[in-house]
Amino acid sequence: MPAVNVLIHPSQFPDAVRRDLLESLRTRRINHKFHYESVKQTSKWLALHNAHSPARTEPDCAAAYDRVFAETARRLAADPVHVVGLGCGGGQKDTRLLQSLRARGKRVRYTPVDVGVPMVLTACQEASKVVSAGECQPIVCDLLMATDLDQLLDRLPESNWPRIVTFFGMIPNFEPQAIFPRLANLVRAGDHVLFSANLAPGADYAAGVQTVLPQYDNELTRDWLLTFLLDLGVHQDDGQISVWVEDCPDPLPLKRIVAEYRFSKARSLSVDGETFAFQAGEEIRLFFSYRYQPAQVRALLADAGFETIEESLAASREEGIFLCRKAVTTGGCYL
Repeated sequence: MPAVNVLIHPSQFPDAVRRDLLESLRTRRINHKFHYESVKQTSKWLALHNAHSPARTEPDCAAAYDRVFAETARRLAADPVHVVGLGCGGGQKDTRLLQSLRARGKRVRYTPVDVGVPMVLTACQEASKVVSAGECQPIVCDLLMATDLDQLLDRLPESNWPRIVTFFGMIPNFEPQAIFPRLANLVRAGDHVLFSANLAPGADYAAGVQTVLPQYDNELTRDWLLTFLLDLGVHQDDGQISVWVEDCPDPLPLKRIVAEYRFSKARSLSVDGETFAFQAGEEIRLFFSYRYQPAQVRALLADAGFETIEESLAASREEGIFLCRKAVTTGGCYL
């Protein structure tokens, strides 16, 4: 693959990253982006994803994505199309969407967006099966902090092209009251969104969340999450990670899976001239992942101004993909 230019938003400039890291350590609540920044973390996350994600382990889940991709390509009259992959990860799903669009004869460009250079470059390499380096413009940013990301996208050469914004595997790691309005502000009226949600299978919501707990309560997850602490100076035997289900601390009746590190001995860390002292028994939250049911997803999307056009659920009902359209407003009313 030839050289590519990577746009780095100020939200991921060193001073911003340093500020967010210190805030994470002060509050004992780690910003999820710090698990995806380095080559080592990216490699471990991809190994975890390949081993435990239904999209990689269940043929019908992959087929559910392909059904929506084919339907999206069939429905979309626009040509050319700009695909923006928010939280692109390894780019496998985005690449399959690009292939579906190309199979319909559409010209496409791709903008993978994530918090780390290794991740967006991995997505670019995957997408090179379909698009050239000149048709791929990666962006590194913090999605919640990059409030002008829409303006950056509007400065790209393909700014006047209709967009499909993909948001795969992202929603679980954000507070819903923060991310749905952010997504609504980013997507232009009339553009389409392909949105996936990690689901709790079955009619019993609580039991469904327990069913998927092993996807997180495993050694690959612990190894990936622990990398962040080890790189800061925590020792391997300083404590351990526990994973469990909790009721969410917000007004919505949701549950989420949480991973916390509990120190079994005292440890002091020096980060950018600031000392963080952790006592035995103290905990630091490393990760959380919300689980939804399809009706909850549709309601949250509707509240944010999105019309659900098509949805496809994996046979296991552990993952769902939703094709949405940002409603066009006129006179304060949605069309």
